[in-house]
Amino acid sequence: MKVDITKLGYREVNEKLRENGDCTLTGALGQRFIGAGMSGKNITIEGTPGNALGAYLNGAEIVVRGNAQDAVGDTMNAGRIVVHGNIGDAAGYAMRGGRIYVRGNAGYRAGIHMKAYKEKVPVMVIGGSCGSFLGEYQAGGVIVVLGLQDEASKGKKIVGNFPCTGMHGGTMYLRTDAKDITFPWQVTARPAEAQDLAAIREYVEEYCGLFGCDADQVMDAPFTVVTPDSRNPYKQLYVAN
Repeated sequence: MKVDITKLGYREVNEKLRENGDCTLTGALGQRFIGAGMSGKNITIEGTPGNALGAYLNGAEIVVRGNAQDAVGDTMNAGRIVVHGNIGDAAGYAMRGGRIYVRGNAGYRAGIHMKAYKEKVPVMVIGGSCGSFLGEYQAGGVIVVLGLQDEASKGKKIVGNFPCTGMHGGTMYLRTDAKDITFPWQVTARPAEAQDLAAIREYVEEYCGLFGCDADQVMDAPFTVVTPDSRNPYKQLYVAN
């Protein structure tokens, strides 16, 4: 079903989604909270959805044929969000399940407070670059940054300043040798080994299937694996030795 949401507020948009089955929303103009908490639906959005797209998503699939604003997948629990353009800041904030795939770039603080629990392992794959504070306080899950949109911009880092600040769980994979990136003291950054590359390929193949690129070509580059050294990086601030 196709619904023109040009003149609708976010409450009316979500009412339409709940009342109907799979929907294509046209004319998105910054409406917030589209698809919030939904499960069992396939939602396609034409235009630019506003902040907190797919917040608390619980199993639905959302495809955006364009850009999206801040806080995509905020506290997402399950499902998948696919964005064919760029996204704003704080994507995947407190994300605890499901997957987010972005063809282009992400703003600041992507993956902040991501977490995992038992079988719930959230994944976020950014095809371009990310702004500063990527993976801030990351407690679980997987973040992959491919830097594909910036390969023509020689000398540009695929992540901004202060990546992994406060990271104490999860894994980050960066498609770079990371020689130009400064990491905080509480993480280890090392070249990817064979078992790492096997794990990375799963995410790359899904990304390439969604956006029509060559997985072998994407994998033909150095990758850096970043993991935390401690589950409690601030222990020395609060516990007397």
